[in-house]
Amino acid sequence: MTIIGPNLRYLRGQSVFPVKGHFLMKIVFYCQHVLGVGHLFRALEICKALKRHDVLLVTGGPQIHAEIPNHVEVINLPGLQMDPEFKGLFSPDKTLSLDQIKRLRQKKLCAIIEKEKPDIFFLELYPFGRKAFRFELDPALQTVRRNPLFRCGVISSVRDILVEKENQEKHEGRVLETLNNFFDAVLVHADPKLITLKETFFRFEEIKIPVVHTGYIAQKPRAGSRSRIRRQLGIAEEDLMIVASAGGGSVGKPILESAIRAFRHLKVKTPSYLYVYAGPYMAESEFAYLKALGTSQRVKIAKFTSDFLSFLAAADLSISMAGYNTTMNILATGVPALVWPFAANREQKRRAERLAERGALKLIDNQDLNPDNLAAIIVRTLDRAVSRKIDIDLNGAAHTVQWLESWVNRNLKNQ
Repeated sequence: MTIIGPNLRYLRGQSVFPVKGHFLMKIVFYCQHVLGVGHLFRALEICKALKRHDVLLVTGGPQIHAEIPNHVEVINLPGLQMDPEFKGLFSPDKTLSLDQIKRLRQKKLCAIIEKEKPDIFFLELYPFGRKAFRFELDPALQTVRRNPLFRCGVISSVRDILVEKENQEKHEGRVLETLNNFFDAVLVHADPKLITLKETFFRFEEIKIPVVHTGYIAQKPRAGSRSRIRRQLGIAEEDLMIVASAGGGSVGKPILESAIRAFRHLKVKTPSYLYVYAGPYMAESEFAYLKALGTSQRVKIAKFTSDFLSFLAAADLSISMAGYNTTMNILATGVPALVWPFAANREQKRRAERLAERGALKLIDNQDLNPDNLAAIIVRTLDRAVSRKIDIDLNGAAHTVQWLESWVNRNLKNQ
């Protein structure tokens, strides 16, 4: 287990050389998590799939406990976070001003690029998002491009659905200018059978570089997870196990409170258990409030588990929000699911609606958060739960690696 946080050093290998018909790539993977954990854990899944290559993961958000593969080294830029209202950045380091942190980060990121001379500079979300980090990303892109002898593929890595912007036309113009001048391709981690980038980026036809839909990035549960977890917890196969979760936890208190209260109202004949995962970013006051609600011995509340996917695979029902990683976990495990989409933008609701149309999950709204209402919905969902195969590509991490290897072989091997 590694803590993604300050004071981690990196040690890099050599650049491109042949490995079993392909080339060992040196990749600088930039991922800045500011509010939730989904971006980081999606990035880690891609990093795991790049196991034949030399990966430097550059990040700079709040500390998170995560398993880091041996082939991946982590370097942390000085920390920055986004406030919960999405109004601006702040530094958790009270000894430095925001401007000082920005200067340090910019200098460090450009130094990494200059020293490592990677074959691939892989940027999570930028320039479709992370506008607040242009102060360091634009100079890094200029560092890549200003040396004609340094050939580096610059790739944008984006999820399936982009959030709407206040001035969409101006935003998309800025995105296009950066994409078409500095990037070689966009990898969209989605299955076009479910949704395509053009549905939330309206000037799609003006993108002059390849746009590739890789399939969704989804961690796969280990074989036997259900029986292993239930044995570990002392829960019989016929007992009811519910997992309630809130992703990063910054905005998840309402759904978790409702789940805990609804659990008290459940009218089921078998012993039942509720496992609540509040998320690493939940405020301590909110977490303490939930802990005080969950006093039953059959209700367990924690912020985080490194084995969350196994718990989900062991469950009879998931209750959660509808972020990218959570919904992919639901698909990968096949667990029946109730989801309450984050209402501040269209992303979670649109994804959840598409999946609900295919029978992969059920949406709940604010009225359903009433504990009596939710308890009734839980019982109905369990009574009607059936196992069904959803035809959605969840092999996006492997497809991403294949595309990157192919790009390097076409563009760099003869240099």
